[in-house]
Amino acid sequence: MKNRLLAVAAIFAVSVSCSQAADPVYLDITRPEVAAFIDEMVAQHDFQRESLAGVLAKAEIKQSIIDKISKPAEKKLTWAEYRKIFMTKERIRAGTTFWLENRDMLERIHKETGVSIEMIAGIIGVETYYGRITGKDRVIDALATLAFDYPPRSPFFHKELREFLILAREEEIDAMGPVGSYAGAMGRPQFMPSSFRAYAVDATGDGKRDIWNNWADVAGSVANYFIEHGWRSGEEVAAQATLSNRWDGPVPQPRNTLKATETVESLSNKGVMFATDLCADSKGELLTYEGDDGTEHWVGFHNFFVITKYNRSVMYALAAHQLGQAIAMQVMADAG
Repeated sequence: MKNRLLAVAAIFAVSVSCSQAADPVYLDITRPEVAAFIDEMVAQHDFQRESLAGVLAKAEIKQSIIDKISKPAEKKLTWAEYRKIFMTKERIRAGTTFWLENRDMLERIHKETGVSIEMIAGIIGVETYYGRITGKDRVIDALATLAFDYPPRSPFFHKELREFLILAREEEIDAMGPVGSYAGAMGRPQFMPSSFRAYAVDATGDGKRDIWNNWADVAGSVANYFIEHGWRSGEEVAAQATLSNRWDGPVPQPRNTLKATETVESLSNKGVMFATDLCADSKGELLTYEGDDGTEHWVGFHNFFVITKYNRSVMYALAAHQLGQAIAMQVMADAG
């Protein structure tokens, strides 16, 4: 009987411990750095002190958010592994459905902006699987946690928290409502608050920039982001390449090159073989990936590096490009 009572007591203790561990931890607005942030928002951005303090006091500080952003990746993905995440039959079919169901709107945005439908579809497909995966953390929780309890990137998230509070006021959004990624990226295109304020658009004329529920605003905002970063309508993005026997440089290795330093002509002169209609002086860069069948070489052109402004990864850029191409081909096949 005694042993049974001890067992019950132990179970009760564990239950209490788990319950306590699950209790939310809210942002302490009396902390000097938080108080200084409130002072800044009041002095520089005209916020009402008591109201802002009330909002911030409801923000939860989550260890799970810190864990997700700070823990190293379980392994460094190769291009072959990364590509498999996005280039699936299911995601291509979802992108095709998205295109066909929103054809008129997408064609209008393409006509107005010059950004291809396949690029818009590729980005939204990689970012959130067409709205299926948008994150589960409240944006206010993510940004408050990372601004005040993640020193390595505190300045960046301090800025994003400021931008988020301003946009919530501008857009008349309840700051406690928006949900997104553990880093504070929001909606179907996964815009950070600063990107929302700078690039999100009202594509329907209803006075709102709704990147959570309005596909026209989502597509228009993605297109606007590309325009503002220098997208050139009708230009190629990338071309697969091989190295001829004239190549005499070191063996190219995969690396995250985010800028074109060569030209079509200079690459050709070095022995890189690829097909393009771009002019000889057009910017280009040799890119190397670890594919399913060994090393792959690609040449990224100007528009390729515009994609890397959305996400600073050459694997991301190629995945978004290829997903968009695959969807465009499926749309054509369905039509024909």
